[in-house]
Amino acid sequence: MRCVIARYPFDFTKIGVLASMKGVTPELITGDSVTIGRRRYPVKQVGRVLTRQDPRDFTSGEVVRAMTRLGFTCHEAQVAAPVPVLTPLQEASAMLGSPAAAEAL
Repeated sequence: MRCVIARYPFDFTKIGVLASMKGVTPELITGDSVTIGRRRYPVKQVGRVLTRQDPRDFTSGEVVRAMTRLGFTCHEAQVAAPVPVLTPLQEASAMLGSPAAAEAL
């Protein structure tokens, strides 16, 4: 499949991507990721390995689009749920077991 990443054309195949990523240890996932084989890789790492370009030269969206078209499963970055902030009064009530404080959570 032909795709353009960082304004350069590349021809990727699913078998070629699997072969390129074989033996590559996944880095810490901090953003979007893609499952290749049994491993989950950061999208920027996959793009760097496949294109041999600096990750600052392309966007994660370009790689996600290419990997999706090849049939790989891509995952969006997970956003942490906001932690509710309690007032000191609510916090003290929660420590004492007040039902009203439990509702505020």
